[in-house]
Amino acid sequence: MPVYNEAAFIERSLGAVLAQLYPAQRLEVLVVDGGSTDATTALVAAIAARDKRVRLLHNPRRIQAAAMNIALDHAQGDVIVRVDGHTIIAADYVRQCVDRLRETGAQNVGGPQRFEATTPFGRAIAAAYRSPFSVPSRFTVSRRAEYVDTVYLGAWPREVFEQVGRFDESLAVNEDYEFNYRIRRAGGRIYLSPNIRSRYYGRQTPGALWRQFFRYGTWKCRVLAQHPRSVKLRHLVAPAFVAALAGGGVIGAFSRPVRRLWTLVIALYAAANAIASLREAARAGWSLMLRLPLVFAIIHLAWGSGFWSAILRRVVRGRWS
Repeated sequence: MPVYNEAAFIERSLGAVLAQLYPAQRLEVLVVDGGSTDATTALVAAIAARDKRVRLLHNPRRIQAAAMNIALDHAQGDVIVRVDGHTIIAADYVRQCVDRLRETGAQNVGGPQRFEATTPFGRAIAAAYRSPFSVPSRFTVSRRAEYVDTVYLGAWPREVFEQVGRFDESLAVNEDYEFNYRIRRAGGRIYLSPNIRSRYYGRQTPGALWRQFFRYGTWKCRVLAQHPRSVKLRHLVAPAFVAALAGGGVIGAFSRPVRRLWTLVIALYAAANAIASLREAARAGWSLMLRLPLVFAIIHLAWGSGFWSAILRRVVRGRWS
């Protein structure tokens, strides 16, 4: 469990891990803290004093890739299962992961990411997450078992790390996708099962959502530059949209045809956003209708802006940062 400032959730998330329907003597729990400034470490230490399966480790680099690698240095099990501090896993989560690994022979298995809301705006984010218009990854929208390019969290046979290496500590974000790409490049398979269930307590406000997806876009650009063959069409749609908005707005000031095309792009996006919002509001509740268009716009604009900011920094500084 890589964690940082998870005092609000750590007792519930760690408690769900310790309550697994899995032989207790075959389960070890490594909580790797990235220098939390809240009560996270004190809460984990108190739990560890009561349950000897829990060990608290420290991650001076703070990023999740480093936390996972520290855990790998200490882990003794044949299967490595990742759980984040703001995720509550189902009681059979570990059992389902182990069973799916055995049944499929896959090198990584995981379940869908199901967003849980704690605020009114969070309810709109949760609804948007399940729409292919927002984040069209299979682990957010799929409701069936299938082989995919990446999954939420993940569970791996230990030997996978000997075959393809460990997590890339040059990546502050998107280290999971990059690792899964190396698995697939080596001929491995990644399996998504809806039976691997968890609840993800993500960002709940517009500002937090913007910052999250801006970071996602920034580090996705870095990963695609590192592995160009890993690019998918879905990775480029938001950057293309932001480029069209910015470029069309500037050039359109001097060119009527460009201005008309720019207006058409905005109109088409507004229509697509409205249709997606109507669909999700019909499923999750009409009270979300006013917030959903904003959620979709934040996700797309933040992701695309983050992507281009990474490129601009690369151009200006001559290196990734």
